[in-house]
Amino acid sequence: MTTDNKIKNILISQPAPANLENSQYKNIIEKYDVNLTFNKFFDVVSISNKEFRAERINILDYSAVIMTSTLAVDNYFHFAGVERLKIPDDMKFFCITETVANYLQNYIQYRKRKIFPGKITFDDLTEIILKHSDEKFLFPCAEDARPENFKKLETLGIDYTKVVMYRSEPKDVRKEIDIKKFDMVVLFSPIGVKSFIMNFPKTTSDNVVFGAFGPSTLAALKKAKIKVAIQAPTAKAPSMVMALDNYLAANMEAGTEKKSSTTKKTTTSKTATTIKEEKPKKTSTTKTATTKSKTTATTAEKKTVAKKTATAKKATTTTKKTTTAKTKKTTKE
Repeated sequence: MTTDNKIKNILISQPAPANLENSQYKNIIEKYDVNLTFNKFFDVVSISNKEFRAERINILDYSAVIMTSTLAVDNYFHFAGVERLKIPDDMKFFCITETVANYLQNYIQYRKRKIFPGKITFDDLTEIILKHSDEKFLFPCAEDARPENFKKLETLGIDYTKVVMYRSEPKDVRKEIDIKKFDMVVLFSPIGVKSFIMNFPKTTSDNVVFGAFGPSTLAALKKAKIKVAIQAPTAKAPSMVMALDNYLAANMEAGTEKKSSTTKKTTTSKTATTIKEEKPKKTSTTKTATTKSKTTATTAEKKTVAKKTATAKKATTTTKKTTTAKTKKTTKE
């Protein structure tokens, strides 16, 4: 990190948004004058057909599907194709965001389907799911999917079945990323943490600020003994963008206070130096006073001598007059 703790370059371990100008990250870039680099630390691959069949899942046994990513959409329709299944028009799709919902158009006619998009978080989506709690849900996910989402569905009493359709594999990104130039790294999954450690084993929280999205990512970083400064989702920051905003704002304020403190110290130091420099002037004044005192004393002495001399002259004159008078008297006689 820079010596003044200013965050300048941030590495986001996700693919870049399709349209950065319209994304929430754009506000972060403009507001704090930071550089964002997007680079996924792993590759996502579908499980084998044999592995899928071993799960004994019949896609058409379910009346609704929970889609939390475009990867889930791709793999759901991939295995439907492998099984030569036609997805019925009345299949309901519950998507975590509008973006994921729109992505369905790559496989189906959007207008003819029952599609329910959420806002941002999984909690937003569960509110919609609760309104259709009589459906039988299929939840396509990754091998390392976040367990907290499944726990929420269980708590709400939703009838769902989890089906693993794809997995993440760490990839070598050392040629793509110069880790030394980054002040902050934001990670979103345990596989991302695993890949980061594999690629940059010597990078620690001593020289980089780490952000973690989700409890499982946080746990993976703690297990690796890496201190996490930024966490999401939280009550104050349900998204990573909001968590970044909060951290950078606090960091900027701390930097301003530090700069102000340094300025005050410098001013105090200069004042102290000025006072020290003024001390010799007091000595000069003392010397002047001493000189004046000596001059005064000398003048007084001169006056005393002059007075004594005048007295002596007067006495001499008197003596001479007396002597002259005596001499005249003697002559007369």
